[in-house]
Amino acid sequence: MILLQLKLYYMKRIFLGLLCGSLFLASCNEYNQVLKTTNTEYKYEVAKALFVEGQYSKAAQLLSELMAVLKGSVYGEESLYMLAMSEYCSGNVESAAAYFKKYYQSYPKGQFVEEARYYSGRSLYEGVPDARLDQMNTLEAIKEFQDFLDLYPYTRLKPQTQDMLLKLQDKLVEKEFRAAKLYYDLGTYMGNCMYGGSNYEACIVTAQNALDEYPYASPERREELSIMLLRAKYHLARQSVLEKQEERYRATIDEYYTFENDFPESKYLDEARSMLTYARKQIKE
Repeated sequence: MILLQLKLYYMKRIFLGLLCGSLFLASCNEYNQVLKTTNTEYKYEVAKALFVEGQYSKAAQLLSELMAVLKGSVYGEESLYMLAMSEYCSGNVESAAAYFKKYYQSYPKGQFVEEARYYSGRSLYEGVPDARLDQMNTLEAIKEFQDFLDLYPYTRLKPQTQDMLLKLQDKLVEKEFRAAKLYYDLGTYMGNCMYGGSNYEACIVTAQNALDEYPYASPERREELSIMLLRAKYHLARQSVLEKQEERYRATIDEYYTFENDFPESKYLDEARSMLTYARKQIKE
């Protein structure tokens, strides 16, 4: 937020010297009269005055009405960025993301293009849903931030961008963890396995994919996924038909050593060792 406050302060200082008359007009006229006026220049000056005063919702409403008129004019770039920032500051992050993206696509060398790319990702970041819901916005935010860092590898915004990227990845990991845990908890229930396979196999695939695809997930979540993977392989071996048991118990043993190597001080180590001992007995190791 400090960055945003500084940026807004900078923008307001740019506009302030030009807006003394507008500020007076904005304070002396009813807002609905401003909305009705056909004087484009006056309406735009009032919108800037409202932006300077921090009345972002009103500024956004005026600027959105002026977009078609100002497009291609000398005010086009400034007005589009101001509209995007007004929507962001009003909490309308979905609209803000769309306008920031429109800005950097329309003005790839514009005055505010670096900030627009950053806030495009940040707007999406602030609008990502709960991990239980569809994560398309999360994936889009990740892409925006990755593109931003590719274009501006030495940006002053790099630390906060990387921090948000890690949190977004954690969101995806959380979704995969929930899916893997659901399969694991279903266990031997076969009602959802109409096409063959088992819930434990589905858990194994989901957990392993999460570990492979998100190597920078938090250590705590990786540990939870890893022990779940070991448990699923263990239970899959136990419920398997005789001809598949040896292969699956060996897979359990291999998974144990992976777990022990990755988490030598895990709170789950005693449980993991008991699974190792049982698996060894079954194949008479």
